[in-house]
Amino acid sequence: MIPIQLDREGPSPLTDQIVEALRERIDRGVLRPGAKLPSIRALAADNDISRFTVVEAYDRLVAMGYLQSRRGAGFFISKNMPRSAPGQGKREEEADSHHNEEVVWLIRRLLEAGKGLTLAGGPWLPADWLDEANLRRVMRGLANNEGDHLIEYGEPLGYRPLRQHIAETLLPEIDIRAEENQVLLTCGASQALDLVSRCLLKPGDSVLVDDPGYYNLFGNLRQQGLRLIGVPRQEDGPDIEALDRLAAQYRPRLYFTQSVLQNPTSTTFTPAKAFRLLQLAERHDFRVVEDDIFSDLYPEPAPRLAALDRLERVIYLRSFSKTLSGSLRVGFIACERGLAEQLTDSKMVTCITTSLFAEKLVYRLLTEGYYRKFLARLLDRLAEARQRVSTTFEQTGIETYHGGDRGLFLWARFPEVADSLPLAEAAQKEGLMLAPGAVFRPNLQASPWMRFNVAVCEDPKVLERLQRQSAAFRDRKLEPEAVR
Repeated sequence: MIPIQLDREGPSPLTDQIVEALRERIDRGVLRPGAKLPSIRALAADNDISRFTVVEAYDRLVAMGYLQSRRGAGFFISKNMPRSAPGQGKREEEADSHHNEEVVWLIRRLLEAGKGLTLAGGPWLPADWLDEANLRRVMRGLANNEGDHLIEYGEPLGYRPLRQHIAETLLPEIDIRAEENQVLLTCGASQALDLVSRCLLKPGDSVLVDDPGYYNLFGNLRQQGLRLIGVPRQEDGPDIEALDRLAAQYRPRLYFTQSVLQNPTSTTFTPAKAFRLLQLAERHDFRVVEDDIFSDLYPEPAPRLAALDRLERVIYLRSFSKTLSGSLRVGFIACERGLAEQLTDSKMVTCITTSLFAEKLVYRLLTEGYYRKFLARLLDRLAEARQRVSTTFEQTGIETYHGGDRGLFLWARFPEVADSLPLAEAAQKEGLMLAPGAVFRPNLQASPWMRFNVAVCEDPKVLERLQRQSAAFRDRKLEPEAVR
């Protein structure tokens, strides 16, 4: 029994009060490493609070490194405290290796999915939603033109006309002022993230990441021996109080985040959260990596950290793979000039240059006028699909996390399911690929949430299969403690 003094009328949320109370007892040694905490049900009953409040508090403590979640057993005080003791490195390495196995498993399933597997939680638009006909037309024209793009290496920074176009459009579109020599072309956003982390971090450094956030990034950072500190993601951006506390405790070098249409929640920063984040970045002396890969799917004005910061502490990156073609693998980084030179050096020693043919092709697609027309049609179609799926989810009792009315994803849960991973495993056997929330947590903590791709889930047959899976799982009458 762990009674906690809660101020139900105070300004601090109950979840925050529980987290602070348990942290304080762990720090003082009242709760010893390896000790098991009360079950979610028991702690909720002892303190007359909701079980979901306890779930959120426990999950935050796992993200902060104070607790460990053992599936089927419960929550235990971590033996690897936030400030690691000597001799713990090997255990942490083994844990990171296991986590990466899980992430690689998911990515491999997505990339190798056959016709019999429906990617209800997939990360990209269906192929028939993209403008393949125009892509083929422009590609034929480029291939038939004489030039060095078929056989020569490109420039270190990337194809200059494309960099110029990017620099010229960033200002009127999203108020980011950059010169062409501040723009570095990359092999998609994944290489951009990798270059930044390898240039600015070293093994053992702490980095802040969104929780939930982008699983492929998490796997990359773990592989580099970095320590991931999850910042809870809220409807209007990061939990600023948690961010302030975690930054003071761990002294991170970087914070990786998505300000617009975040993956997987589709949430977008408010101006207030954006300003507060930049204030904390200056106070705690860390840089911010702003991944804006879904920028073209959000046409309304929204605060970009790079625009507010003028590329001083913020490193801005983006890719064209989500709306043009996943096969082209063209992205870019915009940052202050000195860092752009450093990143270019790193790019040259790792891949020499990026594809000149792909960069010329993207340049033509962006400048010939077809892309904007296609994008307008795509946004309308996506908004309609999102509305249909949201309405159906509401009617069938599937709870949706509020993320606005834009974006490719819905972050949702079946209320009777406390851990979505067993549900995803069961659905895969029936040919339905779900994206369980645990994969989007920095340390694969259990989560009831799942990512749904509205472009796929608008199909009535897919929605019917989701409802059947939910009913079948509910009939097993699993309790939260049982699935953990």
